[in-house]
Amino acid sequence: MRRNVLRDRLNAGQPTVGTHILSAWPTLVELIGHSKQYDYVEFTAEYAPFTMHDLDNLGRAFELCEMSGMIKIEQTQYTHQAMRAIGSGFQSVLFADIRSVEDAKAAVDAVRAETTMAAGARGRGRLGVGMRRDVGTVRTGGTPAYVDALNEVVIAIMVEKKSCVDDLENVLAVPGIDMVQFGGSDFSMSIGKTGQHADPEVVAAETKTIKTALKMGLHPRVELRDPSAAAKYLDMGVKHFCIGWDVRILADWWDTQGAVMRKMLVGGETQQPTAVAAAAGRGNYA
Repeated sequence: MRRNVLRDRLNAGQPTVGTHILSAWPTLVELIGHSKQYDYVEFTAEYAPFTMHDLDNLGRAFELCEMSGMIKIEQTQYTHQAMRAIGSGFQSVLFADIRSVEDAKAAVDAVRAETTMAAGARGRGRLGVGMRRDVGTVRTGGTPAYVDALNEVVIAIMVEKKSCVDDLENVLAVPGIDMVQFGGSDFSMSIGKTGQHADPEVVAAETKTIKTALKMGLHPRVELRDPSAAAKYLDMGVKHFCIGWDVRILADWWDTQGAVMRKMLVGGETQQPTAVAAAAGRGNYA
């Protein structure tokens, strides 16, 4: 079975850097891999169109670049998409919309093998044997190595609903969770303060999430537009970051460079949003 780079770094207590893509074009994974700066790529499937063939092709790209692949999925697709993504070669799953202990258990169960080979929570999973890419289709399926690989899949959860924050210690106590990420956009919406990321209640919830995760021996992860906002999180003890989205990178370039070109053409009168105005109009959608 293939080495799980992200799992290895977590086990060694090392920091990690990832980046997001919404496009299922595997060439983007190759370009990211060529940089040699990233441990994994998150395919943010919660927001993107894709097919089962796309998952297989992304899995091939992860292997080619010797990186781990993470997939972000919404609640109604936990079991199906987790199973198909892992079978395609993804080695980490980020579960959105966690609201309760039951949701957290469902997320873990969607990843682990259903077997008595694994003790306790690791044996309560829902995955059986499959003929997919992760086992060479017909070569290593149904082996102890397959069970071990499922137990090594990195499980990350989004803390982005008020009910989850309110019961955070119990949610994070569910065995099998590795990484924890606060989602300010969804949390602010859930408390009736949509888009107010600087509101004291939102800031307090993020701080609580990070501190509680660290206290419980889990790995808080922060996603950022760029590294300029990382300092305060580093001071809090965060070592795991996922920076940039392919679509945001493109939107920023189109906004800023289009405005420059437009200004040159119309003699100093820009008819497009300035870079600052464009940036201010788009928040963090975690």
